[in-house]
Amino acid sequence: MRHKQSGVSLGGLLIAGAILVVLALLGLKLAPSYIEYFQAKKGIIALAQEKQSSTVIDIRKAFDQRADVDGVETIKGSDLEITKEGAEVVISFAYRKDIPMFAGLGLYVDFQASSKQ
Repeated sequence: MRHKQSGVSLGGLLIAGAILVVLALLGLKLAPSYIEYFQAKKGIIALAQEKQSSTVIDIRKAFDQRADVDGVETIKGSDLEITKEGAEVVISFAYRKDIPMFAGLGLYVDFQASSKQ
């Protein structure tokens, strides 16, 4: 009696490997942009909580200082939208990041965040 073999063929293994490599490259290209976004978001939330009675100029300067430490280069303090809702300071930003992939292909990723939760 013959037993039917089960498992993955060489072709299936190569295709799965190629898909994993493409996904890993995509992740490695996107990760720095998302890390920078989360650092900037964390910064505006912290500034909104501690700078309730500060001026707009002070908030922008504080963000620039925090951005230098955290490695945020895409947005500056001048790019922030600072409003006041009641007694609460609301800081927000929005930007588009162009991420080049390979062979002339790239991705546009729109980022936006607000200190209002």
